[in-house]
Amino acid sequence: MNTPQMLAEGILSCKQALGRYLVGFDDSNHTHQAVNLPNHVAWTLGHCALTMHRAAEKIDGRAMPETDFIAGAAACDATRYGTESVAFNSLPVGDAEVYPRFARCVAIYEGACERLAAAVRGADAAVLEKTVKWGQGELPMGMLAMRIIFHNGTHCGQIADLRRALEFRSIFV
Repeated sequence: MNTPQMLAEGILSCKQALGRYLVGFDDSNHTHQAVNLPNHVAWTLGHCALTMHRAAEKIDGRAMPETDFIAGAAACDATRYGTESVAFNSLPVGDAEVYPRFARCVAIYEGACERLAAAVRGADAAVLEKTVKWGQGELPMGMLAMRIIFHNGTHCGQIADLRRALEFRSIFV
């Protein structure tokens, strides 16, 4: 397996790994938060999707999909996130009407995994070695793909903590 394929498979594995922790969430609770824990599931799925699309843009040059995001908006609608509503340092709100329905949140997240994986899989070594600006620094595109996998895992851990705080059953039983 070559590097682009391995990175793409790592990104795709985020769908299944995080998806395991979504059991028990639905439209009635996907915006519930717990004391002293950041974020909720609706925000997390949108935030991770936004981050993956931003990374994919650097490879494939395509804009954020208008079917999933309202560019520059602080508000969401029933089917799309506002980019600013789930951007870095945004604050989740508990009102379910502010976010897409749960199944749509999941679909947006999974679509972003697919897009980034396809972009990475289609990239040659020169593209993955190209240095890009990300946050406060710069890094090679291949390293950015690895960082996205870690980022998704970090937020998956937050969902695991949230599940415990909301007294959900373990995913391991």
